[in-house]
Amino acid sequence: MARGAEPKGNRKIGNLSMIWRFAIRYPGRIAGAVTALLVAAAATLAIPNSFRLIIDKGFGGAEGDIARWFQYLLMVVVVMAFATAFRFYFVSWLGERVVADVRTAVQRNLLRLAPSFFEENRPSEIASRLTADTTIIEQVVGTTVSVALRNIVMGIGGVVYLFALSPKLAGMLLIGIPVVILPIVFLGRRLEKLSRKSQDRIADVGAMVDEVLGAMKIVQSFNQQEREAGRFEAAVENVFGTARRRILLRALMTAMVIGLIFGAITLVMWQGALDVQAGRLSGGTIAAFVLTGALVAGAFGALTEVYGDLVRGAGAAGRLAELMAQEPEIRAPAQPKPLPSPPRGALEFDQVSFRYPTRKEVSALQDFSLSVRPGETLAVVGPSGAGKSTLFQLAQRFYDPEAGTIRLDGIALTDADPADLRERIATVPQETVIFAASARDNLRYGRWDASDAELWGAAEAANAAEFLEKLPEGLDTFMGEGGARLSGGQRQRIAIARAILRDAPLLLLDEATSALDAESERLVQSSIERLVEGRTTMVIAHRLATVRAADRIIVMEGGRIVEEGTHETLNARGGLYARLARLQFDGLAA
Repeated sequence: MARGAEPKGNRKIGNLSMIWRFAIRYPGRIAGAVTALLVAAAATLAIPNSFRLIIDKGFGGAEGDIARWFQYLLMVVVVMAFATAFRFYFVSWLGERVVADVRTAVQRNLLRLAPSFFEENRPSEIASRLTADTTIIEQVVGTTVSVALRNIVMGIGGVVYLFALSPKLAGMLLIGIPVVILPIVFLGRRLEKLSRKSQDRIADVGAMVDEVLGAMKIVQSFNQQEREAGRFEAAVENVFGTARRRILLRALMTAMVIGLIFGAITLVMWQGALDVQAGRLSGGTIAAFVLTGALVAGAFGALTEVYGDLVRGAGAAGRLAELMAQEPEIRAPAQPKPLPSPPRGALEFDQVSFRYPTRKEVSALQDFSLSVRPGETLAVVGPSGAGKSTLFQLAQRFYDPEAGTIRLDGIALTDADPADLRERIATVPQETVIFAASARDNLRYGRWDASDAELWGAAEAANAAEFLEKLPEGLDTFMGEGGARLSGGQRQRIAIARAILRDAPLLLLDEATSALDAESERLVQSSIERLVEGRTTMVIAHRLATVRAADRIIVMEGGRIVEEGTHETLNARGGLYARLARLQFDGLAA
């Protein structure tokens, strides 16, 4: 799904079939809604006939007859009221249920997709689809489809009743139907395109809001508030401009259809009045014809507005169907090989070459070979862009290499189930992710079934127990958006505690480069030392203490290993490592 591309199918009403696939799971509710809808429509169409009976038989009959016909009308009204209430309940329930199921299905599929998908498609736009587009679908299922079916039933039933009342007048009325249908078809096609474009512009606004609010400190630090306000205003005006064209077209279509329908009714009523004068029709019949004609006209007029809503729903369904149709690039083979047990944590890169999907012109790794022995601590050093983080991405099989093979405990990653190999890997990223949840849930992300005793044990090992105990509600304290209630060092120790809970044989550690005070630095370093014990560890090193403690150091540049050894041997060579050590590590040690 390339951003900006608009598959032709997204503009088709047929996209609504995706909604039907979810709604059909609840046949009982659908049957109840359809039954209530048919009863309500029949009761509505019975009202004109009730007035015909009141006028022809009540006013012109015996003294007690009029009460009987008004009682009949009252009964019809009561049936219509209850049927309408049942219809509203069933279709509203279906609307909410279908939206919940669609959101769940889309989210489940998104969780299967590789990170490359989210590099090519903005997460904020995807979030807009899960919120704004599903809201449109809720309106379509909970209101629009019901209104459309009701008006179709009333329109067809009304036309049949009109022919029963007066075939001549009904025939005259139907002559104008093609004149009404043509503008619906012609203008409706243009309305489809504008509806899709309007939804895309709304998604752009949502993405911009998400981006700016997430970087508010940067915006204010550089005094870019006015620029961002202007940029947002321009985006909002773009949304309004597209919506204005859509509204104008829809208003024109509605005006044309209603004008044509009621104009035709007026001409037909004129002829009907002449027939009443001539005695060919009764007063009750012409009254019933007028009321039924008004109901039919209202039904077809409402269908023009309903059509616009269905078009918007089709656009929303198409955008969500795109997300559900995405297949993960990284998936388990048909018959995955089991990883050996017990796990050893041996990792091997064999002649690996790789380019990121969004940066095809740059090689992240070139003919890269590396073997990390079980229990070894390997430090990875190099300038920015050397390919250090790429090793971690490939080791977790977020991407597959273009050439070469990566093995964990002797099994090629492409031959194993990604879920199985990730069970054997614990990771501590440089930018710690703290979810907007409790401290308990953030810790349990390492192992969701961990007991409280295990949580506190991991927190103790990560030097996090002290500050967690001081939180207002302990482990149940809400951490805030992105861990806003924690310092940088505290967030890092939460990430280390997660990795300890994971208790995986292979640890991927990307040391944070953020400036920490001396005490936080000491606590984090102590936590790392405990974490790496007894595990195979690859660490992207930014601290002199980590480099010195490593069993082996590799120096990367341009996607290749250019130096390998220990801190002392590499320093003595006076190469790239020695220069990096003087610039980076010595400064940190000072």
